[in-house]
Amino acid sequence: MAKIGFIGLGNMGLPMALNLQKAGHEVTGHDIFPAAIEAATSAGLRVDAEGSVQNVDIIITMLPNGKLVLEAYKTILAKAKPGTLLIDSSTIDVASARTAHAQAAAAGMLSADAPVSGGVGGAAAGTLTFMVGGADDVFAKAQPVLAAMGKKIVHCGGAGAGQAAKICNNMILGISMIAVGEAFVLAEKLGLSHQALYDVASTSSGQCWSLTSYCPVPGPVPASPANNGYRPGFAAALMLKDLMLSQEAASNAGASTALGSHATEIFKKFVTEGHGGTDFSGIINNIRDKSA
Repeated sequence: MAKIGFIGLGNMGLPMALNLQKAGHEVTGHDIFPAAIEAATSAGLRVDAEGSVQNVDIIITMLPNGKLVLEAYKTILAKAKPGTLLIDSSTIDVASARTAHAQAAAAGMLSADAPVSGGVGGAAAGTLTFMVGGADDVFAKAQPVLAAMGKKIVHCGGAGAGQAAKICNNMILGISMIAVGEAFVLAEKLGLSHQALYDVASTSSGQCWSLTSYCPVPGPVPASPANNGYRPGFAAALMLKDLMLSQEAASNAGASTALGSHATEIFKKFVTEGHGGTDFSGIINNIRDKSA
């Protein structure tokens, strides 16, 4: 079992750290927010700023953006022992991820970018999907640790490849949720029940994860946020963040993403109107409002 530092004990980070602890690893966490520290301590996780970076074998970061990751790496690279494996599970821009890799290598550290998919529920259940970027030998070392927090770990390629995969995946997710929402609103206008549309689309060519796992209307999928007042498993503000990352990457790479661009604008309006803390599937309510 490894000694692991875990930095970033928010809605995703804390359950991930606890799953590592349940698997037998010695975990020390850290967060800058007192509420997160209190929640971690109450859950039985040791919290200590110095202990999360010194004399550990692995350091995992789960932070809101690339700027914060690179700021954290300044402390980590100054205090961690050479050869420490650094795993960044934040969702950040590809350029920042590659900068983090380069800085880690220069300091004699191993590094992987390993963003996740699966939301808060997946973090709690230990069923996340990890998209990993980094060298083959680093992936081999990281894989057993990631397996304590997820059920699928995919090596996507070299430095930054994990972030690239996450950005592309979530662009698909944002676009598809808008499409599913529009279809249900149209069905309502045409007098078709939610269940009837679900029964047809979920077993035919309209089938997608946004429909079958996260259906945006109450009823057909009991575990979806639509049955819980759209309390977030994945907040609209986070979807907007990922869509904006996709458009930044598309611009830098010279890729045409017309639907991705339009989805970004739709979610930007939704968040600007005060719905950033709503689950992203709640975009259907914005579609209904426009239809009314």
